[in-house]
Amino acid sequence: METEERKEYADVVIAGTGVAGLYSALNLPRNKKIIMVTKSDAESSDSFLAQGGICVLRNQEDYDSYFEDTMRAGHYENRKESVDIMIRSSQSVIRDLIGYGVQFQRVTESPADKSGQDTEKEGLLKDYAFTREGAHSRPRILFHEDVTGREITSRLLARVRELDNVEIWEYTAMTDIIVSGGRCRGIIAEQTGDTVRISAGDTILASGGIGGRYEHSTNFPHLTGDALVIAKKHGIRLEHLDYVQIHPTTLYSKKPGRRFLISESVRGEGAVLLNKNGGRFVNELLPRDVVTAAIREQMKKDGTDHVWLSMKRMDKEKILKHFPNIYQHCLEEGYDVTKESIPVVPAQHYFMGGIWVDSDSRTSMEHLYAAGETSCNGVHGANRLASNSLLESLVFARRAADKICRDRGWSVSDFVHEGEDIA
Repeated sequence: METEERKEYADVVIAGTGVAGLYSALNLPRNKKIIMVTKSDAESSDSFLAQGGICVLRNQEDYDSYFEDTMRAGHYENRKESVDIMIRSSQSVIRDLIGYGVQFQRVTESPADKSGQDTEKEGLLKDYAFTREGAHSRPRILFHEDVTGREITSRLLARVRELDNVEIWEYTAMTDIIVSGGRCRGIIAEQTGDTVRISAGDTILASGGIGGRYEHSTNFPHLTGDALVIAKKHGIRLEHLDYVQIHPTTLYSKKPGRRFLISESVRGEGAVLLNKNGGRFVNELLPRDVVTAAIREQMKKDGTDHVWLSMKRMDKEKILKHFPNIYQHCLEEGYDVTKESIPVVPAQHYFMGGIWVDSDSRTSMEHLYAAGETSCNGVHGANRLASNSLLESLVFARRAADKICRDRGWSVSDFVHEGEDIA
């Protein structure tokens, strides 16, 4: 017996409950009905898995180097306007996150950071600690132990769940969008065997990446690029579908399934890569694609299916404080990172291409927006700079919400983010 199609209405429907979906919901008016759908439970987004941290512009003097670091890592194929927007918006986004209760690591000893620069110019950031990752010319990454993504996403999710105007539908898979007159009018979803037609004035696609399509990936397996398939079906513009980033260091295992990420910030804090004879073979702080290529070449030379990562240069106290999650997981797999090297191998990690969007996260179809890993606004170019993903997702999710509000004439005075972007 066929089930009847259920119909629902929302002012805005959002596909995805990662940082992009959650932050866009938080930046929409409290008197508008918002429905969020997610294919699994609300906590099973890749945003929860981000380890290293989130980038922020330290001060005006940092702008040129941050811009250049992002462009160089992306092989200068980045969209300059998007990079500029992300960097200049970073401090106001961080201010928002702190306001939502996100706990970043604070400075506990010297007021000067480890790069030796005066922190008085840092403003609101002067009390926070920073780490550095590959291809960054200086430390500019805020972090919470080695579970920054979980800290940020869980705080945003908790705040969204406090909102009376937002419904979160778990285990609800988007199967199509509703199109009428060339405009997006909502989505069609499957929920416990039933079809639900959610009509909406505006739709935001924030459904994550494509890791589920790979045998070895750091992503959740249910993230299979559904929004891209739907966009292609409707002739919505896509861009750079071949721009897939491989992370150099995931914990090697013969077991099938998702690979455990060994954050790049481990190398930023002093860990080194070794061949089978215990010798270093690459500058560990080069861009991810360069390090990945070097690892693969070394594995070929050594006739092995992994290389080794050593944290022996790092103090045990730093490992336990900054990387407790990595330490514990490796311990469960039989490796004590304070005493021995661990086997690592590259795995699919991030998708830089996706649904083309403009600087306000608008797709080529009216009333349809995309943000986060499913979108391509050009920030990352051909290779993402470490720890730019959370920031990029947040900045352009907020811009999607802001654009919807402007176009709809909705007032945002009661919830607008504190502070201003840097001019």
